[in-house]
Amino acid sequence: MKPSRSRRSVALILDRLDDRCMLSAGLTPAQLATAYGYSAIKIGSGSGSVTATGTGQTIALIEAYHDPTLAADLHHFDLTYHLPDPNLQVANLAGNQYNAGWAGEESLDVEWAHALAPGANLVVIEAASQNLTDLMNAVQAARNDAAVTVVSMSWGFGEIANERSYDPFFTTPAGHQGITYIAASGDNGTVEYPSSSPNVVAVGGTSLYLNSASAYSSETAWYATGGGYSVYEGEPTYQASVQSTGRRSTPDVAFNADPNTGVMVFQTINNVGTWQVVGGTSLGAPAWAALIALVDQGRASAGLGSLDGPTQTLPALYAAPPSAFHSPALLPQSGGFSFGFEPFGFYGQGGLLASFGGSVVTPGGANTETGLGSPNAPALYADLVSSTLVTPIGTVGPSVPVSTNPTAPIRHHKQHKIHAPRHKPLHKAPPRFRHSHARHPRARFVHQPVRAAHHEVRLITLSKTDWSASGDTLNSPRNGLSIAAVKNTRSPINTARIAIRNA
Repeated sequence: MKPSRSRRSVALILDRLDDRCMLSAGLTPAQLATAYGYSAIKIGSGSGSVTATGTGQTIALIEAYHDPTLAADLHHFDLTYHLPDPNLQVANLAGNQYNAGWAGEESLDVEWAHALAPGANLVVIEAASQNLTDLMNAVQAARNDAAVTVVSMSWGFGEIANERSYDPFFTTPAGHQGITYIAASGDNGTVEYPSSSPNVVAVGGTSLYLNSASAYSSETAWYATGGGYSVYEGEPTYQASVQSTGRRSTPDVAFNADPNTGVMVFQTINNVGTWQVVGGTSLGAPAWAALIALVDQGRASAGLGSLDGPTQTLPALYAAPPSAFHSPALLPQSGGFSFGFEPFGFYGQGGLLASFGGSVVTPGGANTETGLGSPNAPALYADLVSSTLVTPIGTVGPSVPVSTNPTAPIRHHKQHKIHAPRHKPLHKAPPRFRHSHARHPRARFVHQPVRAAHHEVRLITLSKTDWSASGDTLNSPRNGLSIAAVKNTRSPINTARIAIRNA
């Protein structure tokens, strides 16, 4: 039976602009490394200490399709921010298959894994397609690479009944040095796999605010961050200190994800080099992978092996003291700014983003929006480097039938982004809407292969003359859009920030 054609659609979130959101540029590597303390991590002590860079470690990044300009784009990024070119290897399993959306994801992942661990080796595994089988083949290639110590995955899909059969992919092979697997928790306010696997570190999203010295000021949960309790995965033993539902909760940790506090990414689009301001939980996966690479470098310096994700990294994170994390403010029960509405819904369920209902906070201090929190990198580094904790893999919780037919589409949590035209600041040349390849998930999938679909949010400022409202519909003649179910209940809008996510 041939898969039916999926259709493209967009979901729109509308809120009023404020001064905090008017970014002329995204955060730079130096700003983000300073804010979370990556640049303050030292190996050794006194005059003999050196800054941790991830030297000797290898980060594998799991992508889909081939990006022919990846190396050139990374080189331009490095020149701009005075970073050394890394040892970059690309395993192209896709041939000449190219997808602009996934290419953008690849640029984000590679540039920021390198920015935060500039000494680490990078191995990019380009899966043949966004199908689950192909992506898992890419994961298998990464785990069989003897040099790899951490794997980053900025994609996911709605939970499926047989997802536990894929959990063994996210373990360290026998005889291999320890591997930590890290996945974005999603941008839909729901639980997604593989971040829901008890073998994977799930990274949620925040909005990060800096002071005038580019130091950490404050942080809040990002309204779209994925999280909640798994339907199919049991509660890992390492979560016993923070919850007792019998089900795996996500995320474990968090990182900056709001496109309004996003980062700079360079990508070649239609043969034109383009700077973009990017957010999404996609950023958190390579950023945490970079941090684990710094930790593994420190452990190697101390004569210890690299961390194994499910038996060492995750138990150590949950055993770490509160001082190892920042504690972002949680979303208000009322939902925050205006309304965030998904008119097309996710998996056939429309309505307000799940995270707008407020987080479930556990007695141990974790929650289903930001988990344990975002990294206070120097403190967390010291704790993980010295950790000797080894906890066997174990779960308690639901027993569910295992299906042989995956039934939900994969998403890669790519690039909630603001396009900046080449060599021009954002406020001078607002970009145009550009639809991506993302497939609209349907309420039912029967015998369809699991596919990856990315959802991106691009932020665009439109003046009042660029759109008109008719009832609950927003019309933008300039961009040919008419999107239903958009409201603002607080006050009239003269200027709006429009975020388009491919759903």
